[in-house]
Amino acid sequence: MNDHHDQPLVHAYLAEVAQRTSALPDATRRELLANLREHIDVALAESDRADQETVRQILDRLGRPQAVADAALAEEGWPRAEAESPGRTTVTLGLIVLSLPLALIPAVGPVLALAATVTAVVRVWKSAQWVRKEKMQATLLLLSPVVVTPAIAVVLSLTASGVTPVALLAACAAAFCPPLVAAARLWRSAARIRTIGAIAEA
Repeated sequence: MNDHHDQPLVHAYLAEVAQRTSALPDATRRELLANLREHIDVALAESDRADQETVRQILDRLGRPQAVADAALAEEGWPRAEAESPGRTTVTLGLIVLSLPLALIPAVGPVLALAATVTAVVRVWKSAQWVRKEKMQATLLLLSPVVVTPAIAVVLSLTASGVTPVALLAACAAAFCPPLVAAARLWRSAARIRTIGAIAEA
């Protein structure tokens, strides 16, 4: 049986289903994609033609990727992911990135940084763009400085040099690396959803 998965329409279809079902257990998602691939292979093997129109008709019979993903997610009790406006995503990720410079403001800095982080966490959870697994991972990374910064400060206080301004600044910078990782992951996921949506609509 020929492998038709490299065809742009098939690749885009399977990629979108895979992205929209990223919250599913790996074994469940692999089984779903394998079933879709098998169905596409069988349908194409039984067809006299394998042009784009034939492929499109086969995929149409399967249902839109969003519908397939929604059904699979519903069976597992997961919500589906929907792309939100780039502007809203930028605001959410901007709050994450700004938390470090805000923390450096004398006196009120830590309070402002915490407020920005909490606001970002709330926006992430209210968004339909990221699935629950991504939201949980992002929350842990975003709130990690609350624990990591004091822990590093305690370790520094036990050293011979103690807590110097330079050491404290380095500790803050290290503690805010996880939120930056969270922002990068969320941005990459959002960009992937928008790209897959654009390919599917083309």
